[in-house]
Amino acid sequence: MIINIFGSTGIIGKTTLSIIKKNFPHYKINLLCAKNNFKLLAKQSREYNVKYLYLDNKKLINKLKSLVPKDVKILEKAALDDYLKSSKSDLSILSVAGIESLNYLELILLNTDKIGIVSKEAVVSAGHILNKIAKKHKTKIIPLDSEHFSIHQNFNKINLHNLNFRKIYLTASGGPFLNRKFNNLKKVSFKEATNHPKWKMGYKNSIDSATLVNKCLELIEAHYLFNIPFNKLDILIHPQSLVHSIIEGSNYVSKMIYFHNDMQIPLINFLNNSNILKLPIIKKFNLLQTLHLDFLQVSKDIFPLYFYFKLVDKTNPCNLIKFNIGNEYAVDLFKQKKINYPEIMQIIKEITSLNFNSDVNTIDKIIQYHENIKVYIQDNY
Repeated sequence: MIINIFGSTGIIGKTTLSIIKKNFPHYKINLLCAKNNFKLLAKQSREYNVKYLYLDNKKLINKLKSLVPKDVKILEKAALDDYLKSSKSDLSILSVAGIESLNYLELILLNTDKIGIVSKEAVVSAGHILNKIAKKHKTKIIPLDSEHFSIHQNFNKINLHNLNFRKIYLTASGGPFLNRKFNNLKKVSFKEATNHPKWKMGYKNSIDSATLVNKCLELIEAHYLFNIPFNKLDILIHPQSLVHSIIEGSNYVSKMIYFHNDMQIPLINFLNNSNILKLPIIKKFNLLQTLHLDFLQVSKDIFPLYFYFKLVDKTNPCNLIKFNIGNEYAVDLFKQKKINYPEIMQIIKEITSLNFNSDVNTIDKIIQYHENIKVYIQDNY
């Protein structure tokens, strides 16, 4: 079993490598890709005997070369593209953050039999053409974020269009400001907004959790990944973060997918490709001690951004891309203390409403559209 990992020095990449070492020693790790962390990439190459490396920072390549054996091939971008076109892998994991994930997406789909995706941006920006490309190359797409992984657990053996359901709910923890009105948060600090009550994440994901933008993006992902109409998707606040999705049947019988919020669970299930290996126990838990579950409707006073998102014309992929870019820009302004927390919403609304549309029917055009929007924002904001 040959596997390539894009984003090997991040949390997902490191967790994946650890799982493989402990539970799947027969897997061959063929290619590792990272952005800047050349020291860790070199260490991973030595530890896992990886022969192909890619570092997305030309200034650091010589430093990487000095830390790995001479028989290790360090690829530049053109060489990486050629390698992916001419080789084949059984599994690939895409956990590159941001729009940069699109630089790899199409070539991974060409190269691999099954891809595990952890990059929201890749699906949000290119979801409208993602399944078409995957079908062309006969590649299976497995979402690894907990919410979409949980939906996939229901649908991996069932044709979604033959399943009669009223609604699918994704759950949200509610973040650090669950009981505080949005417009009363003008004085909250960047540190407060990134202080998630349940787990530590990067600042961007933490703030997206606080505003509920992360769930807006996840609704877009669910729409694209499973071809679910937006009017059959919704969100519930679930502070315990143990139930990840709920499928409400037309017969009023609902199914909940429950598992500990631990990325090892979707990763191990993804890596257990043939489903013949006995899965290791990650964490024992007593169901009776952990089964206190609360579910709340989303409050407009607390999470007004979600209600704005519901009004966005989602039939146009450009609007969804603008929403995502607007959020990235607003979060960055908040981090720099140039706007207060509630002003994040105003920035998102302004950028999403821009009359700035384009043809986004290829990956290259989507990447160019991102660049054009960002240049426009820099020149006008």
